[in-house]
Amino acid sequence: MPKIAAEVCANSVQSAIEAQKGGAARVELCDNLEEGGTTPSLSQIELTRKYLNIRVNIIIRPRGGDFLYDDLEFEIMKKDIHHCGQAKCDGVVFGILNADGSVDKQRNKELVTIAHQYGMSTTFHRAFDRAVNLSESLEDIIGLGFDRVLTSGGMKNAPDGKEILRKLIGQADDRIIIMPGGGITENNIGDLVRATGLKEFHGSFRSRYRGKMEYISDTFNDIDEEYSFLFSDSEKIKLAIENANKA
Repeated sequence: MPKIAAEVCANSVQSAIEAQKGGAARVELCDNLEEGGTTPSLSQIELTRKYLNIRVNIIIRPRGGDFLYDDLEFEIMKKDIHHCGQAKCDGVVFGILNADGSVDKQRNKELVTIAHQYGMSTTFHRAFDRAVNLSESLEDIIGLGFDRVLTSGGMKNAPDGKEILRKLIGQADDRIIIMPGGGITENNIGDLVRATGLKEFHGSFRSRYRGKMEYISDTFNDIDEEYSFLFSDSEKIKLAIENANKA
């Protein structure tokens, strides 16, 4: 097992299978990555669990946009965590903020408690990067019993947030895993390892694949938009893990 582990943000069952081929330790299964990730369908969850031997975590996010949820959305999140537990997933990934940018301790604690009923781990996702105070929010998240935080250091991407990530890893002091994510590629991971001392990292590592349609509409003829798709690439994942562990 590599010293530095990769979690792959997989947008489909196929991407999750590619992640396993590439040597990932874990997948975070998501839908709608263009919106930052939302909860995938139950069929995607169940089939990913069926075909993978590595750990399977599921994002619990009912919609794109901000991380302040109403009562109905919160009920959906609770039910989705129960579904994940019943499907024998290894963990769930979520994060809820208050309107003032602080961590919603009451609601997050309720979700952590449900996850723990099924023995699932919990990751606080990049809602963390939208919090008003990262240092205080990290202490709140540790106190709530989360296992890790996915973060770009409060910046648009992890390479830009590397100095903050280094400070967060120091503050965590092995009480929680700080997992950098956002804009990480097989080409920049080595620099990020050297700058931060990270032990886990997160990325999608996707390539574009052309579909097998022979007929191309004269009206809908944008090949990238209409006739191709993005899947995680096992070769990119292998290279990212190799470069991380060489750094």
